[in-house]
Amino acid sequence: MDVQIGSLDPRSVFRRGLAYIWSYIRMHPLPFTIAVAGATVYALMTVATTVVLGHVTDHVLLPAFHGGVRPGTIVGGVVAIMAVAVIRAGGIITRRYFAGMTAARTKRSLAWSVVDKYQALPLAYHRSRPTGELMAHAEADVLAAVDILHPLPYSIAVVLLILFAGITLIVTDPFMALVGCSILPGLAFINRIYTRKVEGPATRAQERIGDVSSVAHESLDGALVVKTLGREQAEVARLEHAANALRDERIHMGSLRASFEPSFEAIPALGIVLLIAVGSWRVSRGSISVGELVQFVSLFELLAFPMRLIGFLLSDIPRSVVGRTRIEEVLHEPIDLSPAIEKLPLPAGPLGVSVASASFGYGPNQVLKDLSFEVRPNESVALVGATGSGKSTIAQLLVRLADPGAGSIRIGGVDLRHIDPERLRRETAVVFQESFLFASSIRDNIALDEDVTDEDIRRAARLAQAHEFVLDMPRGYRTVLGERGVTLSGGQRQRVALARALVRNPRLLILDDATSAVDPTVEAAIIDALRTKLEATLVVVAYRISTISLADRVLFLEDGRIAADGTHRELLSYPAYEAMVRAYERGAA
Repeated sequence: MDVQIGSLDPRSVFRRGLAYIWSYIRMHPLPFTIAVAGATVYALMTVATTVVLGHVTDHVLLPAFHGGVRPGTIVGGVVAIMAVAVIRAGGIITRRYFAGMTAARTKRSLAWSVVDKYQALPLAYHRSRPTGELMAHAEADVLAAVDILHPLPYSIAVVLLILFAGITLIVTDPFMALVGCSILPGLAFINRIYTRKVEGPATRAQERIGDVSSVAHESLDGALVVKTLGREQAEVARLEHAANALRDERIHMGSLRASFEPSFEAIPALGIVLLIAVGSWRVSRGSISVGELVQFVSLFELLAFPMRLIGFLLSDIPRSVVGRTRIEEVLHEPIDLSPAIEKLPLPAGPLGVSVASASFGYGPNQVLKDLSFEVRPNESVALVGATGSGKSTIAQLLVRLADPGAGSIRIGGVDLRHIDPERLRRETAVVFQESFLFASSIRDNIALDEDVTDEDIRRAARLAQAHEFVLDMPRGYRTVLGERGVTLSGGQRQRVALARALVRNPRLLILDDATSAVDPTVEAAIIDALRTKLEATLVVVAYRISTISLADRVLFLEDGRIAADGTHRELLSYPAYEAMVRAYERGAA
């Protein structure tokens, strides 16, 4: 998802940057307004500092060499300098604190928007993009988009400072003001060149961050594959290549900044030298006082760095635009799932399933074609079929991870499109073959912040045939698992994941090959317990004959449709089903 901002018209980038900045201000206007107020105080007091310094020079320092100064005058000068300094410091503190607050809150708002969008997007979106890229959008891109807010109040202060300083200079001596302002076109010209040159490297550097994140995440997440296939050096080389690309772009940015730094330093310094030269001549003619010359020089010394900061702000705009544009690509992704407007209630007890003429596909690949079947409340049904026949797709559709392209799916007699998603998640549960566990205790993995008792957790674990092995763990249910549950075997992870679904007392339970890593004897015990002790409709995607034969009914999928429907024994008379069963038996032998 590369965003080629560097190739666009710089004016367009600048306009978009300003539009994004305005949108951030509207997100959290109060702290930004306070930050700008602090910046205004800082700008006023900065100019006031030079004015006070000029007056102290004329009325305290110079008179001290020509007959002395009254103590009250000295005290007044000291108090004036200290008062201006304290107020100026207060403006700086206010500006920095509330500018940081604005940036932090805006970052939080953008990050929440991205995460909320991720949760709303269909499963297909997540499967089509690397996890590292998704993380980069929520972290690095948000940071890049918002970083421009940190110096923004200071930059506004600089604009106000230049405005107030210009007014002060013109009022004091228009000729000297003209001399001082003569350096501004030079600074603007050099800043323009620098901004245009740095756009491309800044853009590419932001894109490379996502590349590095993706490679690093894949390498660490796939550590087992990397080690078993001996790909350590290959993965290091991939990461090195991505990191080198990021390094090169950032070095390019650094070299550009280093080449322009002397100019940014030299022009204000030359301006000060020019002011001293011309000012000395003006003092000799009696046009200005020594104090006014000191005021001019002090003011330009104070303005030298802030004027450069505006250049840095402008150079950050392309990077900010890149980050925000990448975020907006996520936020503008279409959501296939329409919101449930009516939010109709579900009936009490186990929930039946009704699928009518449903079709679904991944792009041009049509997986389900005019699919129809019924599952009665409290019935256990096995979904079987060859690989790629659509079994897992049905499991996803039943809990509305996606909507069918045509037809309808009803749970408890209510169309899924009219059920509140939160209620649907409470009343149904699906357990997949890949069992994701968190790096926390077994208890926390089963409860997942639900308001359940220890007895509820033990009951669910017993149904999932997990209670005994959990008690054998060092700290029982308090045992902390490794990331993704790597400290457990595959079968143990699946049973903990099943217990996590059961503790919520679902009224429709869908197992998508969720016991594939469990011993057949244990699996049979699990299915039997679910059928006899769980008040819920059970839909099982199954491969083992022992599991299939335990179901009340079997639905045989073939070419995206239900090809046969009946008990396991009845379906053995169907040639395709009988051939599949024999293949399963040979595989298990």
